[in-house]
Amino acid sequence: MVATSNYKDSEAGALLREVARLHVRAQRELVQCCDTTVAQCHILTELQRTGPLPITELGRRLALHKGWISRGVASLVDEGLLTRSSGQEDGRVVVVALSASGARRVQELNRRLDAQVGRVLTRIPSPERRQVASALRLLRDALHEELASAAGVAAGRTRSLRRSKP
Repeated sequence: MVATSNYKDSEAGALLREVARLHVRAQRELVQCCDTTVAQCHILTELQRTGPLPITELGRRLALHKGWISRGVASLVDEGLLTRSSGQEDGRVVVVALSASGARRVQELNRRLDAQVGRVLTRIPSPERRQVASALRLLRDALHEELASAAGVAAGRTRSLRRSKP
């Protein structure tokens, strides 16, 4: 994909940032009613998608500072929503997973978040909803490509830094 910059791209960028900001704000208000912070919601939903993960991998996937991950995981373990165990291959690795209560919390969060999106979409005229869904799929795929590309660039930088050290 070739990046070009013109006024319309700039306008689309500003629009996307505002949509993302508004969506996060709406989600934040919604998850608070389930006694869950946004960071905890991200942790729970990522573990639902992936299954058990080492805590370091969870932090990498969510791009959250290790302090945020540690606090979020600790509070979710205290609430009985996550379990913590040692890695099978390396006992120093901490692996976190959803408990049965955590799985139920994620189901409730997803139900509420889906209902919220449903309410938002009903505000869009019916004939245009299909276009919105199509545009969101295109945007999701483009963001996945961007993140994969950025990860490849970052990995290349790390390899070159390791090679250049005396």
